[in-house]
Amino acid sequence: MMKFYMAGTSRKIILICISLLVMITNPKTIFSAAGSPESTGNHSKENVTRGKRFFLGLLPFDRKYEACSSCHNLQPSDTLNWNPAAIDIAVKFAGKDFEDFQQAIIQPLGKKMEKVHKDFNIPEKELKNIKAYLDDLAVREPAVVKPTIDHLLLFLFLGVLITWAIIELIFMRKIRYKIIPVVIMLGALGWQAKMIVTDAIRLGRQENYAPDQPVKFSHKVHAGENKINCRYCHTTVEHGKSAGIPAAALCMNCHIIIREGANSGKFEIAKVVDAYETGQPVEWVRIHNLPDHVFFNHSIHVGSGKLDCSKCHGTVEAMEIMKQHSDLSMGWCVNCHRQTKVNFEINPYYDRYVKLRDALKAGTIDTIRAADIGANDCMRCHY
Repeated sequence: MMKFYMAGTSRKIILICISLLVMITNPKTIFSAAGSPESTGNHSKENVTRGKRFFLGLLPFDRKYEACSSCHNLQPSDTLNWNPAAIDIAVKFAGKDFEDFQQAIIQPLGKKMEKVHKDFNIPEKELKNIKAYLDDLAVREPAVVKPTIDHLLLFLFLGVLITWAIIELIFMRKIRYKIIPVVIMLGALGWQAKMIVTDAIRLGRQENYAPDQPVKFSHKVHAGENKINCRYCHTTVEHGKSAGIPAAALCMNCHIIIREGANSGKFEIAKVVDAYETGQPVEWVRIHNLPDHVFFNHSIHVGSGKLDCSKCHGTVEAMEIMKQHSDLSMGWCVNCHRQTKVNFEINPYYDRYVKLRDALKAGTIDTIRAADIGANDCMRCHY
């Protein structure tokens, strides 16, 4: 009887621990019993939920058109989706009447979107529900995709294997061949060490980082297809520490005439026009970030050194979504300085290095690299 009682108590304790763990990892479940609010703003919860189902294509069951979410993504994507994101549409129409929203569905901004929307036959009642969902989305914003814990779980699993191997070798001694737990322990230790070293090296680096931008700007379209020189937009790259981000006024040099993109229609360009007319700058997200203790000057590399932008940024003219091409680690910079040849002959900036210039003319040396003129001195980047 006592054993049965203890077993039941243990089960209860385990269930309580599991429940607490679920509540800690997902705090929203704590309040689920009390229920979520019955309304969000001016819309009932029922209308918002039904509108969400229509937006995701779960309703109606007999629909003959694409779901809204198939074009207007709810989460960031690694490919450039030219259609307006759901959150952009939600924010744009959050403070507007239903009639404005309905007109935008019937006659969207852009010829490409008009073709997609021409077969839409959503009843007005359901369209109002979709508007309710988008109004709610504008307030709540889409849930952030959290990083997975697979890496951590693998590390913990390897720790369990190491612990088992040690216990087997010292206490249990049930496996006949001792080499088996030894090999498992050493293999798991080696794997853990590799994971630690790899993550430690990667700390603070963000190679291939490509954040979502407030405007869907394609370098492939501007620098690639239209052959716009990098220096036209990044005006301070030759004379300043930063390459500079173009103001909306500079964008309007072209977009005063070009108001509809071949891919994006009018929606994205309208953001730039609004920024220019309201005086509110576009809040671009910085891609290339260096630690605070590192100094980097574009003018030295581009203005003085005459380096091409692709040396650090890759083939930008082929990028739909701009990303960080290089890891920008200290080793990467140092190796570049060791390998990059300096052109003394056509660049007057290097006239100050008289001895090296004379040695080059005399044939004593045949090549001068960036490291030879102090590029790898610690104080150049850290002071």
